[in-house]
Amino acid sequence: MIQDRVPYSPIVTRPRLRWPNDARVAVWVVPNVEHYEYLPSPIGVRDPWPRMPHPDVLGYGGRDYGNRVGLWRMMEVTDALGIPCTVSLNMANWEHYPEIFEAMVERNWDVLCHGIYNTQYHWGVPIEHERAVIADCVEVYRRLTGKQLAGWFSPAASFTPNTPDLIAEAGFTYYCDWYHDDQPAPMEVKSGRLITIPYQMDINDAMVLRHHIEAEDFAQMIVDHFDTLWREGTEHGRVVCVALHPYIMGQPHRIRHLERALRHIVEHDGVWLATGKEIAEWYLAQTDLGEG
Repeated sequence: MIQDRVPYSPIVTRPRLRWPNDARVAVWVVPNVEHYEYLPSPIGVRDPWPRMPHPDVLGYGGRDYGNRVGLWRMMEVTDALGIPCTVSLNMANWEHYPEIFEAMVERNWDVLCHGIYNTQYHWGVPIEHERAVIADCVEVYRRLTGKQLAGWFSPAASFTPNTPDLIAEAGFTYYCDWYHDDQPAPMEVKSGRLITIPYQMDINDAMVLRHHIEAEDFAQMIVDHFDTLWREGTEHGRVVCVALHPYIMGQPHRIRHLERALRHIVEHDGVWLATGKEIAEWYLAQTDLGEG
């Protein structure tokens, strides 16, 4: 039950949440830079390429477009608007796509760990297997950057009941598999400290466009979502997460709609353009969780 991990707290009765410079909303933009295996091992829970027997070249190629073209087109937009991004990253991408790694480092983008591959799911895996995968992710990131990972989002959101405890044990401080709030919230774990940060699926391009909603309408959803939370943020700070996939919104016929929505956000006052790690650190510093 979610209350066992995150005790119920009505947003209208919480202590006021303030962001830096008294911003109304903390906005983090999250491109999902993923790698789908061409011939993934069958796991029985879900087939990433269910359309036909493997290999599904059409499905794989569509995802690969995001890393080859779409991401770079999206970077032009975020660069022009001065938006710092937090990349939801499959850790194998560090070695598969060194040019992407270099571009991320150049921009000082943050990393939200998204497992190893987006086709290696965690549903139903033994606890020691999941612990080992998490340790591998931490080791890869530390070896390549000298830093500790702060955020976790399971590949394809394939979390288990053990995930929060395991990532807190491994030193992570924020978690994005649960989509239950418009503010960060402390999470009950066996050791360490962990908070959830809103990763809003309602304005996630993969969730929306699979229901055949046009890019223009998706962009308007981002605008409307932001406008509501920006207005509510006068009383109580909010978080807006714009979750994107380069193979979707990085397409030529969609990119101008993304640019319009993001420009609408950055042209407002009272907006803190932040990374996931910055949001987590600020929230922890404002609460007694910062002591742990």
